[in-house]
Amino acid sequence: MPTVSAHVAHALAQHIDHVFGVMGNGNAYVLDALERETSATYTAVRHEAGGVVAADAYHRASGRIAAATATYGAGFTNTLTSLAEAAQAHVPLVVIVGDAPTAGPRAWDVDQIALASAVGVRTYTVGRTDAAATTVIAIEHALTYRVPTVLAVPYDVATLDAGPVLPAPEPRLPAALAPSSPFAQGTIREIAAALAGAERPLLLAGRGAWISGAGEALGALADLTGSITATSALGRGVFPNAAFDLGVTGGFGAEGAMDLIRDADVAVVFGASLNQFTMRFGELFAPTTRVFQVDLAPTATHPHVGGYVRGDATLVADAIVAALRSAGSAPTGWRESVDLTPLRAYDPGDGIAPDGRLDPRSVAARIGELLPADRIVVSDGGHFIGWANMYWPVASPDRMMMIGTAFQSIGQGWPSVVGASMADTDATVVLTTGDGGGLMALADLESAVRVAGGRGLAVVWNDAAYGAEVNLYGLKGLAREPMMIPQVDFAALASGVGAEGVAVERIADLERLGTWAATPAAERPFLVLDCRISGDVIAPYQEEIMRVNGVTRPVAAAPGSLD
Repeated sequence: MPTVSAHVAHALAQHIDHVFGVMGNGNAYVLDALERETSATYTAVRHEAGGVVAADAYHRASGRIAAATATYGAGFTNTLTSLAEAAQAHVPLVVIVGDAPTAGPRAWDVDQIALASAVGVRTYTVGRTDAAATTVIAIEHALTYRVPTVLAVPYDVATLDAGPVLPAPEPRLPAALAPSSPFAQGTIREIAAALAGAERPLLLAGRGAWISGAGEALGALADLTGSITATSALGRGVFPNAAFDLGVTGGFGAEGAMDLIRDADVAVVFGASLNQFTMRFGELFAPTTRVFQVDLAPTATHPHVGGYVRGDATLVADAIVAALRSAGSAPTGWRESVDLTPLRAYDPGDGIAPDGRLDPRSVAARIGELLPADRIVVSDGGHFIGWANMYWPVASPDRMMMIGTAFQSIGQGWPSVVGASMADTDATVVLTTGDGGGLMALADLESAVRVAGGRGLAVVWNDAAYGAEVNLYGLKGLAREPMMIPQVDFAALASGVGAEGVAVERIADLERLGTWAATPAAERPFLVLDCRISGDVIAPYQEEIMRVNGVTRPVAAAPGSLD
């Protein structure tokens, strides 16, 4: 008779096509059933955290839910940082784990439900008679609330007979939130009137607008009002007309573009949380700008918001367009009066920094020129995140993902290549990581090379330090020794697992990327660019953080020097 594990595997495979993870005692039977009896694909990683990261990246790149799996105990606890990131980033995925027997915990068991709850994740535990239904409930919860869930299989339940396998029910998902209340309708009319009377209107969109599928509606609203547009870091490419788009706001934005945003008299924000980085710590908009926000959060997420509509971005944008058309509104002409091209430009850097190492701005700019156009960029966390976000434009929000930033973690980079590669089997997947995070996630360097092959490329920003800590605490006079990392040869590490590594010490060394990109993916290796950059060049977003924290360079320091 089919076992509980078979019921879990079949129900899972009806709704999830990829599972990532590490096999152990607690999940062996589920993986056996998944491999032998279903069409779902299993991809092995080398660390349990990497399984969750890969599933996270798979969703961000495809929009489809994925699953991770780990054994009980130490296997499960290894997933917690990545689970916390997925929870805070509102990423739906399911983690199938073994658990303590129903007869009682063993000496090595821990309270996994409490651990998951501590990072904001709910656990569903299967039984002999409800395994398939509980699996669907876990999937439904993840999709409904856009959070990860844990599906626990007690060790003494996994092999019990559970009767014939029947088709599992479809998850029931809520409809898009319509702005139907009188208060919401009144605010929509207020927004329409503000835009109709604006001289310099601005629309700002985030990842929530992309998830809603609001691109077309927002494009229509921008055209109807003559608005200049901009996005959060996770929303780039939402607006269909790039000619009038300023790019990313906040610390990743070009200085000229950010100055223009302060000229806006009315700004309407769709599906962006307006966190401190997007808002430049409160300085994105001028005090005179009327700011409205449309989001699914219970209330406005920033004190500068003067009017808030809780609702689906597409439905609200459509309603505003309808109100404007009914009133006979016409575009202002502001966006045609401004040459946006120079405002979007970034500093190309100096090539070589004063300390003799590479200027990361120059490295980023040249890599941006050489990268394949059809690319997905996955980012680890660390000081370096500014460079890819500034210099490597992507086509849409599902082409740029920062896994780790929601939870402020590092070491999530290498396995994100695995998930993104499985989500899109045609695009080149480009990892941007630091030496600190790269070393922390090193177990899954092998996974990235094995899965992505010639469609994969990694850029390691190797400054021999934990750069953010040096900038925030080294400049305050704290001991720098704990902040430093011995110079690591990532090019050599890459060659050990079948990749090609290039030690980049001159801008000319990047030309290998050009020949690599010109070679068909099937004929080229996974490429690792070990970029030996200067830690003296600080990213603009980090300069903002330093300013807010009262950190300044020493008065006697030359530009670009930490000494």
